[in-house]
Amino acid sequence: MKARPADQLLLIDLARLDGTIRAADTARRNPPQGARVTELVAQRQAQSAELTTLLGDRDDARAELARLESDVALVDARAARDTERLAATSNVKEAQGLEHELASLAARKSALEDAELEIMERLEAADAAVAAQEAVIAATNDEGARVSAEGKAAVAGATATWESATRDRAAIAERVPGDLLAVYDRIAARGVGAGLLRARTCGACHMVLSGTDLSSLRQAADDDVVTCPECGAILVRTAESGL
Repeated sequence: MKARPADQLLLIDLARLDGTIRAADTARRNPPQGARVTELVAQRQAQSAELTTLLGDRDDARAELARLESDVALVDARAARDTERLAATSNVKEAQGLEHELASLAARKSALEDAELEIMERLEAADAAVAAQEAVIAATNDEGARVSAEGKAAVAGATATWESATRDRAAIAERVPGDLLAVYDRIAARGVGAGLLRARTCGACHMVLSGTDLSSLRQAADDDVVTCPECGAILVRTAESGL
């Protein structure tokens, strides 16, 4: 196939833009922040599950403390009633019975108050655990918001690059002869479409050509369209090719 050297040189711009378009398309579809966002979502779910457990423990402690406080109130009410009856009675046997019951109520109240102190310590620890877990979740949320914003910005930037490169490619493609463009597009569909031959090295695959391959290229006319024997890309020859 024949094509003017100037037209072949346009393929280098196309290859560069095609590389930019591919990279930008990958970046906008899979921003680097995407994996971290997925990790944070899973992390947030695990942290929320842990918080639910901690809230349940705290609710249990609160319920137990409320029950103990109710029991203490009942003991106090019973003791107040017995104290009034003791003050009003003149019956020795009844008085002895009331005194015995008051002693029992005092012991019961002491045991309940000890239990209350233990539950209050548990509740204090549960409150601290809930607060700590909420702080952990807040930190995860903050990082998630920041990473998501960075991801959106990266997608927007990649999309702008993709759109700009696509417009530039279309403008250059219009200047390339149709038959040459068709050959280039066919090759580019499976890899890099064209590369400069510079210092005996293919710009598409970066392989140094053998002496035999270089000898064949020296025999080709300037307007011959030649390809790299290593990767199949169109080799664009210039004064820097080392031929």
